[in-house]
Amino acid sequence: MAEEIDYYLNKKPGKTYMSRRLVISGERKLRHASKVIDSPDDYEYIKEKEEVVLRQTEGKRKEIIAKFLEDDRGISVVTIQSFNPSKGNPLKTHFSFIGSEIGKLIEFFHNVKSYEFENSEGVNITDEELKKIILSQGQARSLVIENEPLFRDVVRNEITSEDVVALGYRKKQLNVFARLIEDSEYFAKAKDTKQCHGDESLWQKFFEKNQWIFGYGLNYLYVSGFEDRKLEQIVQGSDLLNKGKRVDALMMTKGVISSLCFVEIKTHKTKLLSDTAYRPGCWAPSTELCGAVAQVQTTVALATRNLYEHIKPVTSDGDPTGEEVFNYKPKAFIVIGNLDEFVTPHGINKEKLRSFELYRNSINDVDILTFDELFERSRFIVEAS
Repeated sequence: MAEEIDYYLNKKPGKTYMSRRLVISGERKLRHASKVIDSPDDYEYIKEKEEVVLRQTEGKRKEIIAKFLEDDRGISVVTIQSFNPSKGNPLKTHFSFIGSEIGKLIEFFHNVKSYEFENSEGVNITDEELKKIILSQGQARSLVIENEPLFRDVVRNEITSEDVVALGYRKKQLNVFARLIEDSEYFAKAKDTKQCHGDESLWQKFFEKNQWIFGYGLNYLYVSGFEDRKLEQIVQGSDLLNKGKRVDALMMTKGVISSLCFVEIKTHKTKLLSDTAYRPGCWAPSTELCGAVAQVQTTVALATRNLYEHIKPVTSDGDPTGEEVFNYKPKAFIVIGNLDEFVTPHGINKEKLRSFELYRNSINDVDILTFDELFERSRFIVEAS
């Protein structure tokens, strides 16, 4: 016993002491690790006249002993023991932590050290909540390194939480856009869920929910819908409200000055060319495509004739919306078909592609855009955001 006390008294606070290996259960290798701490002062609670106070006392030497397995360094027991500073005898006060208690003790110390107090009030918080708000320097550094492009953009562009949410929503909707184009079963299920009577109706509802796609995709000219109005509007009339010719999407360009913009929406499955060649190497546009061109041209002509050059939209109650738009030779777009119509198992049918490109480039004042082109333009700009 005397030798143990001498050994204890000779320990130095700046060292960690490891015991010899002990073999338990036939093969597990166990060791003891210990460290002494000399405290010049100590504190204890005492009761004075029915009041509990904290009193400073003479410091005592304390020793922390940990029992751990050598192979995985799993700590099985941690004991904190106080000793008489002069005699070296262990005092009655000691604490032992076993198994999972050890991790909780370490986490408790870390939380106490790291928590930032905002005021003088008490705090009652769960361990899970603490984990969310307390981040070590190493964890914070790792987080920044792993997401360096995002943090760089946040600093450069002062991205807000609303921006992040909006960008996340748009990326999800781009995924929906792609599946509607590529997955026929998904398209049919979505049409049934939305209670749409036709393919065009589903696309109409999708773009109604995602007007930003038009804003990004139409020749990179930013456009938007009118405030508090559906995309589909009646345009043969003097105030955008009277009965007349409907357009799938009536929009306006965004800038210092806004102008009308007409969009005719077909489906991704609409044929772009006729099924048979008109002449060898020459393919005529499909009836649906020719009809869409004629339809939007008529819509624009009626709007140019019947709508004022300078339009100030009003609500159904006659209240001005505050919007102001001009109707001088408005832009028109058709979203129709898919370029994969020209892709064969062995490559692209160049004659069909040439016939389509020559036709759409020959149409004045109407831009023809396929669904896959609209998707790719939108995806590029969203990812660049």
